[in-house]
Parts: sequence; structure tokens; C-alpha cells
Amino acid sequence: MKILGWLLVAASTLFAADVNTFSIVAFDPSNGDCGVAVASRYFSVGAVVPWAEAGVGCVATQANVNVGYGPRGLELLRQGLTAKQVLDKLLAEDTFADREGRQVAIVDRNGGVATYTGPNAPNWAGDRQGKTWSAQGNILVGPQVPEAMGRAFEATDGELAEKLFAALKAGDDAGGDSRGKQSASMIVVRKGGGRNINNDRYLYLNVDDNPHPIPELRRLLDMNLGYLWQARIGPLTSAGKTREAREASAKYAAYMPSANAWISVGVMDYNLADKPAALADFRKALALDPTVRQRFEAPAAGATPAGGRGGQRMAAILADTEFLKELFPEK
Repeated sequence: MKILGWLLVAASTLFAADVNTFSIVAFDPSNGDCGVAVASRYFSVGAVVPWAEAGVGCVATQANVNVGYGPRGLELLRQGLTAKQVLDKLLAEDTFADREGRQVAIVDRNGGVATYTGPNAPNWAGDRQGKTWSAQGNILVGPQVPEAMGRAFEATDGELAEKLFAALKAGDDAGGDSRGKQSASMIVVRKGGGRNINNDRYLYLNVDDNPHPIPELRRLLDMNLGYLWQARIGPLTSAGKTREAREASAKYAAYMPSANAWISVGVMDYNLADKPAALADFRKALALDPTVRQRFEAPAAGATPAGGRGGQRMAAILADTEFLKELFPEK
């Protein structure tokens, strides 16, 4: 009977509804971006905790989780309520069991922050706030987790996605969820900022089940940001903003250092009359993929350069015999 009792307790713990996790919600006053990053020893934490809407705000709902806090919180934020007003209303409306075990953090469209960690949230549970962010968690190794998250967020330069990731990694490095690691998620919203058309999800990344969710989230983040920067190159070039297009190409190469990315940077540097930089860029591309050379030899074979607009932009390079001799001195 004792063994059976132990098994029942273990099973109840394994399948508990609690989302024991650490997260950060934040707002970027420079451009209105809003986002949530979260990690947990819980399957597919991104399906439960993070909620966000561009121009409205963000919600993280966890611990003895009432998932309805997410959509209802956004609905109230959409009506113009502040983060504090939304929090008060969510708690007042909550008729489900164990309300005092909830943990929720909200940031509104103006960067206002409100957080609640119930007295019955699984220990260690707590939160820390900054001017436009809140870091919180439960069943953590201790208060050092949200404290480390806040320091990392404040110390990291760049866009909100990078600051959120730095905070999440710092929380993980500080011990994170005391039960271990399994999943992680990040969402950042921006009006019209997502990939393709009519998409406000600047990024939405989920690592559902992985023994190393933070490094995997970093890999996905690099890919997502790389694709976003790549997508900006064409429009900037068409608008005559060559230097901005070059910077977009450099960001693309930094996040996704492929041969194609370095070719893009090389074309931009060449068009800016920086041939030494272009040579260095193309050599990086060749080092990653020797078959890149075929793109420079296509005219000699009577073929049309591939790549659409990219091929057209390379026309001057393909006609520059002196430059090609420097790139391929053995020719």
C-alpha cells in the first residue's frame, strides 16, 4: 500500500496542471515591440504561458495556471485598461479553484507592468520588476533567477528579442526551474513586423521537448532574425537605401552565416565602391561553399546569372575582369 501511495503521489506530481516556470514580459518603448520569453520543465510551455498582441500588450500566465488569463487579459488590454486594471479584473473574475496559486505578469501598450504571485504558488515563487519589464517564476532554485534575468535584460543592447533571450538564458544559468529543463518559447509582436503579409508576429518560437531548450531556442532565434533581415534587403535596395540594405545584409550574415548571406554582403559592399570589403565577403562565401565560384563563371559559359534581382545586382561585378582576377588570381 505504501508503494501504491507513493506511485499515486508521483503520478499526481507528473501530471499536475501547474506550469512551474520562469518567464519575462517586456515592452520596448523605442518601437512599441512587446514580448514574452519563458522556459520550464513542462511540455510545450509556449502553448500555455505566453500571450501577445501588437499594439495591445503581453501576458504570461503560469504556476497554478488559469490559461484563460491570456486571452481575457488581451481582451481587456484591447479595451484600453492598464496592466494594473487588467490584473485586478482577472483576479476578481477568477472563480476557478486555487486562485491564490496563480502567477501572472502583464505589460500594456504603454509599457506599464503589473504582476501577481499568489501566496500558494509553488516555492520558490516570486517576481522582480523594472520600468518596462517583469521577470517571475515558481518552483525555482531561488530569487537569484528573476534577479539575474532583470540584470541581463537591462545590460543587453539591441532589439527586444535579444534582450528577452539574454534574460531567459541568465535565468537558466542561475538555476532556473529546480526540476530541470524541457521546453522554451518566445513571442515578440510588432504591427506589420512579421514574415510575409499581414502578420504582427515578429517572431514566435517554440521548443516543445528538448533536453537543452535554451540553446535550441537560440538556434531558432538566429534563423528567425536572419530571415527577417534578409527580407529587408530587397525593399531597401529598391528604395535606393544602399547603406541601409548593406546593414541588413550584414545582420543577415551575422545571424545566418551562409554562403548566400556573404554574397549578399559582398554585392552591397561592391555597390558602395568598397572593393576590398567585397573581396573579403566573397572569399568568406567561397570558404563556406566552393561551388559559389560557378556564379562568377556563368557569363563565360554563356549562361544567365541565377538569382533574379540578386543576379541583376551582380552584373557589374561579373563584368569587372580586374576584380574577378583578384577574387580568382589563378585564372
